[in-house]
Amino acid sequence: MSREGFVLLEDGTRFDGKLCGASSGSVGEVVFTTAMGGYQESVTDPSFAGQVLTFTVPHVGNYGVSEQAMESDRIHVRGVVMRAADNSSDAPTADQGWLDWLEASGIPAITEVDTRGLVRHLRSRGAMRGGIFAAADADTAAQTVEAEPPMDGQNLAADVGPSQVVRHGESNSGPRVAAIDTGIKMSIVNQLVERGVRLDLHPCNVSAEELLADDPDAIFLANGPGDPAALDGVVETVRGVLGKKPVFGICLGHQLCCRALGLETFKLPFGHRGVNHPVKDLRTGKIEITSQNHGFAVAAPNGGLRVETDEPIRWETDFGAAELSHVNLYDRTVEGLTLLDVAGSTVQYHPEAGPGPHDARHLFDEFVERITKAAA
Repeated sequence: MSREGFVLLEDGTRFDGKLCGASSGSVGEVVFTTAMGGYQESVTDPSFAGQVLTFTVPHVGNYGVSEQAMESDRIHVRGVVMRAADNSSDAPTADQGWLDWLEASGIPAITEVDTRGLVRHLRSRGAMRGGIFAAADADTAAQTVEAEPPMDGQNLAADVGPSQVVRHGESNSGPRVAAIDTGIKMSIVNQLVERGVRLDLHPCNVSAEELLADDPDAIFLANGPGDPAALDGVVETVRGVLGKKPVFGICLGHQLCCRALGLETFKLPFGHRGVNHPVKDLRTGKIEITSQNHGFAVAAPNGGLRVETDEPIRWETDFGAAELSHVNLYDRTVEGLTLLDVAGSTVQYHPEAGPGPHDARHLFDEFVERITKAAA
């Protein structure tokens, strides 16, 4: 039976609703996604660790949940906020209802919330700490939110990655890729394995020497949660492999590679989370619609937070020349980088698009083709 509940933000703003998931409360960074579908993929994406996720699409849960839609082995969000939750399980692919699954997984959720008002508030004031509470918790909710640490400075990658090497595609005959698993999505694993890659997922505390020990054909830097500035150890590992093996990074991996090259990262006001973000390739002029999920971004080489030109920006690094290759057309933030003297490239967005458009999946083809040719 539904119970009265509310979402409370750290600035004191409150949004009432009906609790519909697990009975326990949840606290974290309250963020939103504009994706129209893929709710199960979103909540099982490790990049959402430590966050309470608000869906802008009104109806959530329409087609149930299924094993094939999992992006990891569990739910990573701390709570779910919706306008109109649905517990249907009669879709052909559904294994069970959305709300039944959230409750069984111990994830608090709330429906009948003015999500439009909540998202407008977050866009105006920025993502902030908050939580989902029962009406009976009104007296203690503010103190609970205040006790939650902010996302800045949090190292969450170690909580979502493996503790030992995990191998995928061992029966393949293609190139071997060693990945630093800071929270990789199964969609990324699948895209690489489908292209013949033998993929080894290493814990995020792996050293450069350990990554190179099996003489992989390339290094992959995965997505993941938290503040890239809190992962100096991973940055040093990346510095230890740049120039020795081809490197390709996505999302957090892009940010860590950029930090290894001397660029800074910063927190976005409310992040990029959705499947309709236009990104321009500054080398070709082509625009792709991309899937994104990140709360931090990379500053330009001059320290600015925006890229004001549509020409590729080049500068010198410890590993030779580098070039900013992609820009977000919403806010002109950095979306990609290419190394010109050693083999390496990164993108801030998610070319695997789980969920999202498939405009950028060619990047996996190009990555595998490059390293296959180099290994021949």
